[in-house]
Amino acid sequence: MERIIVTGCLGQIGSELVTRLREEKGNDNVLATDIRRPEGHPVVENGLFETLDVLDEDRMLELATEFKADTMIHLASLLSSVAEDKPQVAWHINMTGLTNALEVARKLDLQFFTPSSIGAFGTETPKINTPQDTLQRPKTMYGITKVAGELLCDYYYSKFGVDTRGVRFPGLISYDTLPGGGTTDYAVEIYYEALKTGSYVCPIGKGTVMDMMYMPDAIDAIITLMEAPADKLVHRNAFNISAMSFDPEGIKESIQKVLPEFTMTYDVNPKLQGIADSWPDTLDCVAAKTEWAFAPKYDLDKMTEDMLEKLKIKLEVK
Repeated sequence: MERIIVTGCLGQIGSELVTRLREEKGNDNVLATDIRRPEGHPVVENGLFETLDVLDEDRMLELATEFKADTMIHLASLLSSVAEDKPQVAWHINMTGLTNALEVARKLDLQFFTPSSIGAFGTETPKINTPQDTLQRPKTMYGITKVAGELLCDYYYSKFGVDTRGVRFPGLISYDTLPGGGTTDYAVEIYYEALKTGSYVCPIGKGTVMDMMYMPDAIDAIITLMEAPADKLVHRNAFNISAMSFDPEGIKESIQKVLPEFTMTYDVNPKLQGIADSWPDTLDCVAAKTEWAFAPKYDLDKMTEDMLEKLKIKLEVK
């Protein structure tokens, strides 16, 4: 992983991943791409950037060829909540975009990463300590595209020898980039509101436990997996990973340890709640720990302290 092209670089994962990769690999060795080019954005201004619609395979191939890429990290997709509002669009972007990216990886012999999600599971899946290999029958378009994507990446590895790798991300929490339409977005928004207003109205019901991870651990996971020896990987494209599991009350209580006056009420969003109820409570991450030494550093309280400290600076809150 020396010359890396990243699609969907302006999303929640991409913005921080590109910054980290540029620090480690050098600005000239990371090509960031996205369908839009917002002027002034650090990812656009601080390194190589090109506009790319992932539905345009010819353009993707042209950019990867000219850049002499050896690795593609494909992040472009619609997330769970947005995908339910636009299911046909989500299928088109998530699946055609992925197929195009895999074809470019096949033609140029690129190492390849794309994330799956806990959304790939469904109501029939065991919710506690969800196994690495288990029944996957999601009830959302997002989840359907993730299961199909896992299988497609497996196929490109077994059929064409493409070095495909991936993880099932839980909810991701970041102070740097706001999420873009995911079911677990509340776990980011709550920190912003805790500092700005001192209260939060939660759209996810009390007792709804979901797996989560702090973004620095998520970035570490991508890089560690991509640099792991290929002969050690058994599962390759859909490793369960998680750092913590909590319900809204758990994150509220963690924030109150730092901001005792913080309060939270509930106004449950039926669409988001329905999606959340179909996802696991906790994941079995033994395969990731065994095959490539996955080891998250942040638990809930450590993440809360860091989030609030960083957001105070970002939001200019005293």
